[in-house]
Amino acid sequence: MTDQSSGGGGSSHLSDSNQIPGQVPNSLPPLAGPPIPVARRASSLVAWLLAALLLLAVGIGAAVLTGRVGTRVTVTVDGYSETVRSTRPDVGLLLADLGLHLRPEDRITPAVDTPLRPGLAVSVQRARPGLVSADGMALEVYTHARTVSELLAGAEIELAPHDEVWLEGVQATLATPLPPPDGPLERPRFARGRAWAGHEPRPVRVTVRRAVWMVIDDGSVPYEIFTTAPTVGEALLREELTLYLGDRVQPSLGSRVHAGMRVMIERSTPVLVTADGRTVHTRTRGKTVGDTLVDLGMVVSGSDRVTPDLAQPAVDNVQIRVVRVLETVLVEREAIPFEAILIPDDGLEIDNQRLDQAGEDGEYRQRYQVVYENGLEVTRTLTDDWVAAEPITRVVAYGREIVSRELETPEGMFTYWRKVRMLATSYSAATAGVSPDVAYYGRTRLGWPMRFGIVAVDPSIVPLGSRVYVPDYGVGDAADTGSAIRARRIDLGYDDDNLRLWYRWVDVYLLAPPPPRSQIRWVLPNWPPQ
Repeated sequence: MTDQSSGGGGSSHLSDSNQIPGQVPNSLPPLAGPPIPVARRASSLVAWLLAALLLLAVGIGAAVLTGRVGTRVTVTVDGYSETVRSTRPDVGLLLADLGLHLRPEDRITPAVDTPLRPGLAVSVQRARPGLVSADGMALEVYTHARTVSELLAGAEIELAPHDEVWLEGVQATLATPLPPPDGPLERPRFARGRAWAGHEPRPVRVTVRRAVWMVIDDGSVPYEIFTTAPTVGEALLREELTLYLGDRVQPSLGSRVHAGMRVMIERSTPVLVTADGRTVHTRTRGKTVGDTLVDLGMVVSGSDRVTPDLAQPAVDNVQIRVVRVLETVLVEREAIPFEAILIPDDGLEIDNQRLDQAGEDGEYRQRYQVVYENGLEVTRTLTDDWVAAEPITRVVAYGREIVSRELETPEGMFTYWRKVRMLATSYSAATAGVSPDVAYYGRTRLGWPMRFGIVAVDPSIVPLGSRVYVPDYGVGDAADTGSAIRARRIDLGYDDDNLRLWYRWVDVYLLAPPPPRSQIRWVLPNWPPQ
């Protein structure tokens, strides 16, 4: 065979002498067998494409023909109907083509091996799922039950007389009908929807609560109950047993219920307790009055009085009164006023005083036995009394030494033996308060005619007939008295035509000679107060 060029792919290789060292050969190794022309290969590919298109057209035509010439039947699934055509020989294969996944519990009419014929009506009633919880287990059954009783029978569960059955979380009876099985579900997103698509049977949930027996001891004859309650408190509530705050339940109200449990109820007693200023309506489990007070945390001392007696039984609505009794000793103190005495001192100048001894009150004490009931005193008994401290007499010395002094005035020099601070007023015959028709009108206490220079005084302070000097008035003769002129008061006399009104405190000088010592009032009263 003759050699081909490098592009023709001949069967013989180039000679080694024609190959440059290190260069890749420019031709491929020869193929086995004779070479295929390019035009022949293209015609073979076109033939294969035409064959594939022909097969596709035949398939499509067959499908169209089948849809038009297949057996026409009516299929009803759970009440939803649709007419279809099928070339399948029997009902079973038809339903499989429709994508229905059937369970043994589903009801199919006619049977799945029935041959298809025109006008045949196929009915499918799918069983609904039932979820039954009982005895600690969860069972799933497929059923056509219409009541709770039929569903439990299908799950082979029997109820005792006091058991409870709950349908979808609500207590029911065996005769309670199940909810409708039809429930909307999500339709297929891409497949052609059938009439029953999205209407599969809805699950139904039933729970069985088994009743357990328990014994109630309520203080009388124990009795037995059956309950499905989870706790003691709920079981007693369902039995409509009234409990009070003071009652005691054993086991506690929150305890879990189990078969054969014995529940003890210790009842409390209503009582009315008055103590410490308040009245309390409460309940107690105490058997006696004393137990009741202990139960309420009330402490009673030995002197307290309780009615009824502490040993009396605590019957219903008993009224308990606690009187708090307090016995104490009370000491009362009473001051004994001290006495004050004046003693003369001839060496101390007149109208001066000296404290020789300070006075101090004494103390008189009385001891009482006092009884209080609820804070109020009821009895007081004097047990003894005594003088705890004697009073100390106050001793004041007063002066009796007379010292004469000179007084220089506009009227001249005067000698006085005493100076007294006095409240000065003034009067005349017409203002003395005496009627002109009276025989002694215009006469003084000494019988002198009323005139300027006569003064009215208290004779115990200024002896009548003595003379005084009053600044801004002058010398006056103590010749008159008056009902309002007492102690340190002096009334300056005037004629009716030269009356001058006075009302002020002045120094009054008692002029020498002094009266006899027996007529001198050594300690002057402090009236009127300045």
